[in-house]
Amino acid sequence: MLGQIREITWMNLRNVPTRVFSSAVIVVGIAGVVSVLVAILSMANGFRSALNDTGKPDRAIVMRSIKSGELSSGVSREQLEIIGRMEGVAAASGELYLVADVPKRSTGTPANLIVRGVQASAFDIRPEIEIVDGRRFEPGKRELIVGRSAAIEFLGLDVGSHVAFRDNDWEVVGTFTAQGNAHESEVWTDLPVAQEAFRRGGSISTIRLKLERPDVVNELTKRIKDDRRLDLEMMSEPEFYVTQSVQLTSLISGFGYVVAVIMAVGAIFAALNTMYTAVSSRTVEIATLRALGFGRVPVVVSVMIEALLLAVLGGVMGGVLAYAGFNGMTVSTLNNAAFSQIAFDFKVTPDLLSKGFVWATTLGVVGGLFPAVRAARLPITAALRGE
Repeated sequence: MLGQIREITWMNLRNVPTRVFSSAVIVVGIAGVVSVLVAILSMANGFRSALNDTGKPDRAIVMRSIKSGELSSGVSREQLEIIGRMEGVAAASGELYLVADVPKRSTGTPANLIVRGVQASAFDIRPEIEIVDGRRFEPGKRELIVGRSAAIEFLGLDVGSHVAFRDNDWEVVGTFTAQGNAHESEVWTDLPVAQEAFRRGGSISTIRLKLERPDVVNELTKRIKDDRRLDLEMMSEPEFYVTQSVQLTSLISGFGYVVAVIMAVGAIFAALNTMYTAVSSRTVEIATLRALGFGRVPVVVSVMIEALLLAVLGGVMGGVLAYAGFNGMTVSTLNNAAFSQIAFDFKVTPDLLSKGFVWATTLGVVGGLFPAVRAARLPITAALRGE
């Protein structure tokens, strides 16, 4: 049987060049499905990674209500001092979370940009913040440092430029990176300066904590919750950013699968039509093989192998197109959880490519199965007469 499968399959593959255009329909169709699916999922993957990479297990965030987010949170200086002195806290930074309208480079229309007022300890808590151009802002001055992604997405945020926030002139003195995480979509300034310029008095939005050990999270969370002076909530950074990313990631992924299913239906019909045509053109040939003693199973397997090889070729082509065209591409979108724009890079990972390959082979199996069964069930005598 294995010998028969080998012989029929080799004969089928040798005949592929004679129907190159019809075979290309299968390859191109499946390549289109895979490339679109992988591209859309890589967008969701990049957005999720930008947020999830921001969270570190030895860091935590404290705010009025975790569900309401940083923008609507409020913390007093007294609460900051109480929490900063707690056992298990290595460093604390009071931060003011603000949103400003800044024109985007791509459209020129205003979009929400995060302006974060921070204390000097914020840089110790987040060692991944690295100035790559210019310098840090000086305390007491209206100076900004801009995340790499924010500088790419928004107008007027280059080092040395001036930007107006709330009728105040600010100078951009530096650009920073943060290992690709969400902070690269923000601009930072001195906390007291931000409080004065945005007329926030001494208010603080959130407290960022550097923990002595990751395992003190639960203990500190309970202590803060039980302290009547505080009326605050604490959550580890990884957990916080997972909650921030779930909604939009699910929406993008769901959209990607819907589009892929619609395209897959078209690719399956193309595969069915092509394979049925291939079987019909070889009716006498298949019947002759059956008359010579070749069994039905080798005929089915040979047609399936041809369909799968064309599908694999389409899957590989689609994966290459998605990787070459989208991996590393920077885009921005509105993060409803934070009420602001966040820039991120598409991430085409091996896991996404393997998902695309699974889709390709599945389409090949479905597209080749029914024509293969039809080929095996052809009546030998009728087929030899070309009926």
